[in-house]
Amino acid sequence: MPDQPTRPVSTVPFPTASWGRRILALFVDWVASTLVVIVFVGLDEYGEPGSPAQLYTLVVFVLEAALFTWLLGGSFGKLLTGLRVVPAAGRGRLSNPLPLLGRQVAIALVIPPLVFRSDGRGLHDLLAGTATVTMDTYRRLTTTGV
Repeated sequence: MPDQPTRPVSTVPFPTASWGRRILALFVDWVASTLVVIVFVGLDEYGEPGSPAQLYTLVVFVLEAALFTWLLGGSFGKLLTGLRVVPAAGRGRLSNPLPLLGRQVAIALVIPPLVFRSDGRGLHDLLAGTATVTMDTYRRLTTTGV
């Protein structure tokens, strides 16, 4: 019998994190990104009408979240609020940073996180093949595999 092609995981066999905690993590990430930009451009420049500093905040947000998720398993906000991003299969590592960058760009577009499946994954997670879980679920996944 020939090998079956690998298909993307459409649902996850483990619980995903609540949207309340995810929104809190998003808020923490945005505040941290804003503070980083203010450190570099100054508060006066940041508050100046027409300043590109707000765009810089968006760029910092996307890059920080993608980089931290790739290296640490979650953005600064997610890690601080006890969340992790895992492969939808529930095992393995987030080894390719490009889908994670695409995931963050999708989050920055706002609509993908608002459209989600019954398993709690938004379009951004579906695009990247990921799921957001609590630390308890993450620990269970890393010790049992699912």
